Amino acid sequence: MNTPTTATVLGLHVAGLALAALLGSPPAQADTVAYLVNVTVRPGYNFRSADDAIAYGRGLCARISSGQSYAEVMTAVKSDFNNPDEYQASYLITQAANELCPAQIWQLRNSAAHYQPPTP
Repeated sequence: MNTPTTATVLGLHVAGLALAALLGSPPAQADTVAYLVNVTVRPGYNFRSADDAIAYGRGLCARISSGQSYAEVMTAVKSDFNNPDEYQASYLITQAANELCPAQIWQLRNSAAHYQPPTP
C-alpha cells in the first residue's frame, strides 16, 4: 500500500485552498458605518444628516456603475460641493466606492487610469 508523502498531502491541501478561494470567495461587503465615519468626521462635506451622506455616496455608486467616467464623477462632486479641490472630491468618491460599492472599485480604477486634473 502506497502512503502519500507529506509533500503530496501539503500540495493537495494548498491546491484545494486555492480552488476554494477561486470558486468560493465571498463578494466584497459594503460598510456603511466606515463610510459615514470617514466622510462625516472629515471637514469639507457638511452633510445635513447621516442619511444624506449615505444617499450621496450611493448616488456616486450609481454613477460609477452606470459607466460615468472618473472625470465626470469628479466634476459632479466638485460642482455639488462648490469646491474645486481635487483631493476632496477624490477622497469622497474613493470612500463611496471602497465602503458602499466595493464591487465597482475595478470599474472606477479603470476609468481613472489616465485621469488628468483640469488645468486652472
